Amino acid sequence: MLAPTLENARPLEIAANDYETVRRAVEFVNRRFRDQPEVEEIARAAGVTPRALTDLFRRWCGLSPKAFLQAVTLDAARQVLAESDNVLEAAYELGFSGPGRLHDLFVVHESLSPGEWKTGAAGLIIRWGFHPSPFGRALAMATPRGLCGLAFADEGGEDEALADMRRRWPNAIYVEDPLATAPYAARIFNQDCWRPDDPLRIVFIGTDFEVRVWETLMRIPMGRATTYSAIAGHIDRPKAARAIGAAVGKNPMSFVVPCHRVLGKSGDLTGYHWGLTRKRAILGWEAGQVGGK
Repeated sequence: MLAPTLENARPLEIAANDYETVRRAVEFVNRRFRDQPEVEEIARAAGVTPRALTDLFRRWCGLSPKAFLQAVTLDAARQVLAESDNVLEAAYELGFSGPGRLHDLFVVHESLSPGEWKTGAAGLIIRWGFHPSPFGRALAMATPRGLCGLAFADEGGEDEALADMRRRWPNAIYVEDPLATAPYAARIFNQDCWRPDDPLRIVFIGTDFEVRVWETLMRIPMGRATTYSAIAGHIDRPKAARAIGAAVGKNPMSFVVPCHRVLGKSGDLTGYHWGLTRKRAILGWEAGQVGGK
């Protein structure tokens, strides 16, 4: 596992500072994207100059504000869905295991046993810490076997984010230890560390059904999307779209397990546990990573 270094940490701190301005811009875009506002309007809403906003977006995600706006419109989402037809089947046919693809994380995973899950993870030691990320404050949670949780919080919402995660595994033993979780944050958010020779180790803590859904989410490549009904069909539960939605909503590892790549049938972003503003930001950031400049 990659050790945290100043070189790894500084870009994350810069990106985290950028995100506050990005968040304001994205919130404005959320309200006005159908009008395709000009950069000047977006910059004014974000509280910066147009030049500063353009420089910020290119630094943060590699896109101009206008290109980012185009990437997160409903029309763009519909096009991504259309181009992603049978994306889950294609992932299997090409032999992809987890999201170890170009522009995506390399991950190996395992699951807690059903017995361990049923006890509410009783006695399991989970270390946690908050770290900067391109999408706000990130709460990383890890067991001795690997990362088990990743959540996001806006400034001042850290206590609520931690409480939300702790409710998932009420009988675990929680230890604040940011030194232990810092390597995970560095590994997740520094693309230079997305390497198959240094896989990110994660452990799923959930029901058998939830784990099946989360494993399926990991097969959605960056820059692609799918729907709840497509996931239901893929795991041979075609009438379980509602249950699929609930399992997606319980995904404990935001970004790593890309529940943000699940859209409504029409391309609507639908719900996201960590907020639609953040979901739109992540999708736009990913558009930049796959070369949508």
